[in-house]
Amino acid sequence: MKILLATKNPGKIREMNKLFEDTGIEFVGLDTLKETPEVVEDGKTYHDNAMKKAMTFYHISSIPTLAEDSGLEVDALDGAPGIYSARFAGENATDEENNQKLLSLLKGVPPEKRTARFVSVLCLVIDGKPYFFEGEVKGQILEEPEGESGFGYDPLFVPEGYDMSFAVLGSEVKNKISHRARAIQKLKEFVKESFGK
Repeated sequence: MKILLATKNPGKIREMNKLFEDTGIEFVGLDTLKETPEVVEDGKTYHDNAMKKAMTFYHISSIPTLAEDSGLEVDALDGAPGIYSARFAGENATDEENNQKLLSLLKGVPPEKRTARFVSVLCLVIDGKPYFFEGEVKGQILEEPEGESGFGYDPLFVPEGYDMSFAVLGSEVKNKISHRARAIQKLKEFVKESFGK
């Protein structure tokens, strides 16, 4: 069975195909479509944004479609940046600019109050019906970035049970314990149950 992954990133498609290699599922990207409109993520929740992306491309492709929305929620900032994580420091902000804004807002906040969590929501649309899969990982925000690997807020986020950031731990560890990994695990179980693979 083919599932359209709502991304143009070949790395993400490769990663998903590797994770699902024992299921009979093949993921294809948006580059397989004739038209790929820009989807404005203007929902109030991760669920809204993930569903809007998945529905948009499902109606274009007519095949099962998977989309994701995710973000970082910092307790000391009342859950910000949340759904605005990718554009926290402005519409076309770089990861570095977003990280700097986060650090400036947390200036003077002691380590024990720098708790946060990454949240991932996947939406799979099959036959026009949405199914949601959620994952989260709790942790803490560092006072300065560390590590070179990963992207987004990875250099600032230390997952619970570890003493290094995601950017130091690297993709192998991250792909086992991250919010996205946990959501994908639920998706995998659903796919196996539903399609008997």
